[in-house]
Amino acid sequence: MSLFELYLKLGFKHIIDINGYDHIVFVLVLCAGYSIIQFKKVLILITAFTLGHSVTLALSTLNILTISPALIEFLIPATIGATAIANVLPVKAKNNRFVYILTLFFGLIHGMGFSNYLKELLGRESNILSPLLAFNIGLELGQIVILLVYFALLFLSVNLFRVKADFWRIFVSGMAFGIAVVLLIKTAPTLF
Repeated sequence: MSLFELYLKLGFKHIIDINGYDHIVFVLVLCAGYSIIQFKKVLILITAFTLGHSVTLALSTLNILTISPALIEFLIPATIGATAIANVLPVKAKNNRFVYILTLFFGLIHGMGFSNYLKELLGRESNILSPLLAFNIGLELGQIVILLVYFALLFLSVNLFRVKADFWRIFVSGMAFGIAVVLLIKTAPTLF
């Protein structure tokens, strides 16, 4: 197995690992605001998110950017909660560019959450460009799998079980918001 394949698999496994469920929840709540026919838009959002966390992974791995892990662990559930709230607001943002930029910004925050893990892995590598690229591609592929599973479940629930898409959106957003609140309460004391 090549070094590229190794880091590709590590990135993929890292994103779908249930122990890193906060990232999975963010991807799910990001999807919840969209219908099946908007799949392409969500794919673009996921890619914007990946670009965001790719930038901070690179900057952190190269020791150019250092942010308190406690702050990052607090901000990650804040992004989940903010996305959940945006999903249930009666008026969706009509400016897609703003949504993409915000998602990219949230990706910057989530990337810092991966950075310590990746620093440990890349610490013994002489050239980090190829492993970093492979890891990020693995993350993107993992997010696409989450996206496909989500939209398959949405399709089945709406078309087979006649669940209203709005109910599904509110249910997933509410679940994500609840998880975000628990994580915010859990991580808040570490800030002080």
